[in-house]
Amino acid sequence: MPHDHDDFQTEPVRGLPENLPEGEHILWQGQPDWWALTREALSFWWVAGYFAFLFAWRTIGGAATETWTESATAASFFLVLGAIVCIILLVVGVVQARTTVYTITNRRVAMRIGAALTMTLNLPFRKIRNANLEVRRGGTGTIALEMEDDAGSVRLSYIMTWPHVRPWRMKHTEPALRCIRDAEAVAKIFADAAETAVAQPVIERMAAPQPLAAE
Repeated sequence: MPHDHDDFQTEPVRGLPENLPEGEHILWQGQPDWWALTREALSFWWVAGYFAFLFAWRTIGGAATETWTESATAASFFLVLGAIVCIILLVVGVVQARTTVYTITNRRVAMRIGAALTMTLNLPFRKIRNANLEVRRGGTGTIALEMEDDAGSVRLSYIMTWPHVRPWRMKHTEPALRCIRDAEAVAKIFADAAETAVAQPVIERMAAPQPLAAE
């Protein structure tokens, strides 16, 4: 029996936990490129190279007491183990990309992330201090968001939001739109929307002062 169940079919809007409020609309939505995410965030080539190095090191070292064929056969364990690990990384990359939705509206950036534990980050433009764009060959790239460090605000956990963060920024976690296609075009959409949103005045409702009771 085929199973076409979608874990996110209950979302009122794709990638968002609730309907957009009046006056807010989506400007862009996207997901990480799974292969770029696997290469960069999961260090696919570094891991593959590490096991290839172990194979070569064991083969050369064993050739001092064995034939090259015997030594390579004994060292092939590292190739098999490396292949298994690389397959796992590919699966993780595909799942992470498939379950992620990045959204840019005219008021905020929203990130639905997490494979096992799904959560949505809502990042208003007024809370974003700066954005950094890194573009790779092929047009994929990452937009990292430097957040305002407000007193009393909840800090994002690097571990809970990985790999959707700027690498190695652990003390001040920077959520990131990782490995997205056409990164430069998306960055322009973000910049234009953020500039417009920040330029708009914010009117806060304040309680009227209560008159002092006559003594």
